Amino acid sequence: MHWSMNTLPLPPYVELGVHSLSSLLWPVLLLFLWHCYRMGSDLPIPGHTHAGKLKSSSRRSMLSRSGSCIGTKCSARSKLSRSDQITPFISMETVEDEEQGRSYLTPVLSHALFPAQASAEAKKLYTALQEYAKRYSWVGMGRIHKGLREQVRLNDLSAIQKPHLFFLPDVPSVPFFPRDAHRHDIEVLEANYPAILAEFKGVYQRGIDSKSGWTSLGPKGQAVFSLYSAGVCVAGNCRSCPCTYRTLLSLRTFISSNSLGSAGFWLLGPGATLGSSYGPTNTRLRCHLGLQTPPLCELVVGGEPQCWSEGHCLLVDDSFLHTVSHKGPPDSGPRVILSVDLWHPNVAAAERQALDFMFSPDQ
Repeated sequence: MHWSMNTLPLPPYVELGVHSLSSLLWPVLLLFLWHCYRMGSDLPIPGHTHAGKLKSSSRRSMLSRSGSCIGTKCSARSKLSRSDQITPFISMETVEDEEQGRSYLTPVLSHALFPAQASAEAKKLYTALQEYAKRYSWVGMGRIHKGLREQVRLNDLSAIQKPHLFFLPDVPSVPFFPRDAHRHDIEVLEANYPAILAEFKGVYQRGIDSKSGWTSLGPKGQAVFSLYSAGVCVAGNCRSCPCTYRTLLSLRTFISSNSLGSAGFWLLGPGATLGSSYGPTNTRLRCHLGLQTPPLCELVVGGEPQCWSEGHCLLVDDSFLHTVSHKGPPDSGPRVILSVDLWHPNVAAAERQALDFMFSPDQ
């Protein structure tokens, strides 16, 4: 059977013709362009995030208020104008932090000279900070800059907290910090206490002399077996204590790249007392892991006494005035701790990087 094309039903748009079809497409295109324009008008402008959405929502709220204010004097129009002038989604903390950063760096922006009465060490650190900012940026360096300029005044004060090398301002400090400040690192050290104690006994039994890696600090059994000294790994001693060395490397906040950080076994013999002193900086905390803690051993920091406990850690801010004593009997043996320097939790990452540069062992 032969079928002819004339017998097939044609779609309606073919019967309408090309001109009728184009006349239908133009309104659709215009509606699409109008929709794109409306969507584009609501896009955020740089520096004014979600401004369109805020304004439209404020208008809606104004209309709802006007509906409830019939017969009364309503100030919706004035509220709308004020809300439109406020930069949206900029928190007060951000503004205050930015203003505070500017105040920290006011001497830099005004090209003020560094205090002439500053010590040679402070001037050297300031030069290192300038070199760091030249290589990278001044961003985040406000507190460090302020601390260097105020170090001279701090040295002249009589205070319970007075680090003799560098003081970072606006850092909350207490003599003893809770475990939560460095929970991960504390748990790692305490979990490895048996292995660390065994390695200490191994190096202690070899004798306390310089040939065995020990450094004698006083006549009453004061000695240190350094694993890190002023940011430098003591390779021979670390080879003698491989587990302790690996434990140090697994810590997240261990200061291992600048001269503010050290780690090692510290001994204090019976009858010994370390007089009142200040640590070099408040940007670190000293973590003491008790290995051997005879009775009548005491650490007093900022007027607060504490005792060590075997297998447990103490977090100490040694920038406070502190004393150490071992008043046990002569046969009680030495007090032994593993001391590890950790970053203060309120020192930002950018500040840590700058301090690594400023206090680099190569400086």
